[in-house]
Amino acid sequence: MSFLYYFLLFIFLVTALILSFVILLQDSKSMGLGASFGGDAGDALFGTSTAAVLKKFTAYLALVFMGGCLILSLWTSSIGRTQISESKNVEEVESK
Repeated sequence: MSFLYYFLLFIFLVTALILSFVILLQDSKSMGLGASFGGDAGDALFGTSTAAVLKKFTAYLALVFMGGCLILSLWTSSIGRTQISESKNVEEVESK
């Protein structure tokens, strides 16, 4: 069970890094990170419809990120409640 938790945590962190990079690649008013690859306002980095593809990819990554955030937060709080209840049970056994 803990392997699955840490695996999902790793996937969540990788998703966050990829999402950050994809957001920086998108065109902005000041060209963003796309200008560092040698493109200007009229050129697209990976083809002619790059803006539409990057917007869709960003939206899907954002959904995965938010879903992972929700799942991991619920899972982490569940783990915390389980550890607190186990420590209370141990204290009750030791006091008897």
